[in-house]
Amino acid sequence: MKTALLVGGGLIGFSFAQRFVGAGWQVRMTDVRAELADAVAQEFGDKVRFSTNLEDLTDSVDFVQEAGLESLEFKHKIFARLAGLTDAAILASSTSAILPSKSAADNPAAERIVIGHPFTPPALMPVLEVVPGPETAPETVERALEVYRELGFEPSAMKKEIPGFVGNRIQKVDMWEAISLVQQGVIDAKDLDTILRNSLGLRYAATGPFESNRLGGGPEGIKSTIEHIAGAWETEPVAGVPDMSHLDEVYAQVDVPTATTPRPSSPAPAAAMRCCAASSTCALHTSAYSARGVIRGAGCAGRPRHQGSPRAGRRGCHLPPGADRRP
Repeated sequence: MKTALLVGGGLIGFSFAQRFVGAGWQVRMTDVRAELADAVAQEFGDKVRFSTNLEDLTDSVDFVQEAGLESLEFKHKIFARLAGLTDAAILASSTSAILPSKSAADNPAAERIVIGHPFTPPALMPVLEVVPGPETAPETVERALEVYRELGFEPSAMKKEIPGFVGNRIQKVDMWEAISLVQQGVIDAKDLDTILRNSLGLRYAATGPFESNRLGGGPEGIKSTIEHIAGAWETEPVAGVPDMSHLDEVYAQVDVPTATTPRPSSPAPAAAMRCCAASSTCALHTSAYSARGVIRGAGCAGRPRHQGSPRAGRRGCHLPPGADRRP
């Protein structure tokens, strides 16, 4: 049986644990927070072995998924340790911002280091970006793709590293334009969400931007689409630049309780602000997913018993205080 080691026991680590366990792997998890042991046992029983001591868990490991602090110093140190504790394991990181070349700098196992960047929550979102560094071996990329497919992801490999990778770069442009339009008084945040949710949201769930424009161009494909709208692109400014120092009005419009977005009273009790391993099924954080039918009836990643699931009817989740939540 293949063995996976998860470094970090927050949202990302728990989500990967769910996928590895579901795929039949032996799973180990390490985190400096000893109190996570109870949460691991409650969620996974004896299917995940937990220890605060990394050295106790590295023997015969096939695949490492690091999901710890989003800090270059931490990444550099943890991969240096993993290089000395493993011989052939793939060393993958869930980072959403730190380039593999920086994490693997001066590392003797640089050819085994690769980025496996998921989108939150990884227990539900199928996309995963595989990002090689300059020294990452092609075999490492291929093996990582194989493993992620086995876990149920639909991974895509980038040809080279770039800050922000791909998804976050596109997401940034989308978010900047959205903020800019609200700041200019063009539209309210709620109405902008409605437009995006019922247009590009639905479209991009089925087709990406290139395929969408190919289909929209008829027999001549994307060339026809671009030629017909290129004039407007050239004469109209379509990329707003938001004022990131004046966001109070945007915050006021967005952070409003709704019928599908329960919010804790203020100050929120610590337990109510904890996040489950599959946050989009957590009744506190994103019940709107279920209300809109995106994951209706799914419980918490298929676990209706989970404290944080909408089906359980309770807010909050079982992770201890301090368990990280990455956007």
